[in-house]
Formats: sequence, structure tokens, C-alpha cells
Amino acid sequence: QVQLVESGGGLVQAGGSLRLSCAASGRTFSSYAVAWFRQAPEKEREFVAAVTRTGAIYYADSVKGRFTISRDNAKNTVYLQMNSLKPEDTAVYYCAADTYISSLRDPTSFDYWGQGTQVTVSI
Repeated sequence: QVQLVESGGGLVQAGGSLRLSCAASGRTFSSYAVAWFRQAPEKEREFVAAVTRTGAIYYADSVKGRFTISRDNAKNTVYLQMNSLKPEDTAVYYCAADTYISSLRDPTSFDYWGQGTQVTVSI
């Protein structure tokens, strides 16, 4: 099993940047695929980005070119660098992890979740 803790959220003006971190417990973190999802009020949880255990990376079209996901297995941490933030990026951001994923973009594929971190982008 793995436990996940997100950090780095906050309030930022449109056009600004934030870096989210997802710190994981467990010595087998490198064998997990990790994804970021977000959920805005009254909306479904949506895929943002993912990195597999082999390092393959995927992004939602809405964040491609603005967000960058990376992982540091030595630190058991996955990062989400968010640049050129827009008000529509406002949401609670969650990281999720699992070893066998049927669909990286489907939140139901993941068994392990962090508590979430709020990102608010003001106009």
C-alpha cells in the first residue's frame, strides 16, 4: 500500500504559477503509476496528467503546454508544475497512484488517493 500527501496549493493570479507535490510513503513507489486529477465545485473529477512507472507521460488537452508532471523516485515524490494558470484551473487537485491501471484517465482505476490541495486562480 501507499499513502499520498499533496501540498503546494494556494491562491494565485491568472498567468501565475504553482508547483504541487505528491509525497508518497512506501519503498515500492517506483512501481506505481501516478496521476493528478482535479475537481471543481459541482463538477466531476477530471484527469489532468499522469506518469507511468516507466516514465511515460500523458496530459489532458486543457493543460497541455502549460502543466508539467515529473517524478523523483529517490524522494518518493511526483510534482505538477503549473504555469500560465487560468481561472478555469481552479479546483481541488488530487494525486492518485496504483500499480495496475486499466485507464490512466479514469479515476476509478486508482485505489490510492491523497486528501487534495486547493488551487484558486483569480482574475
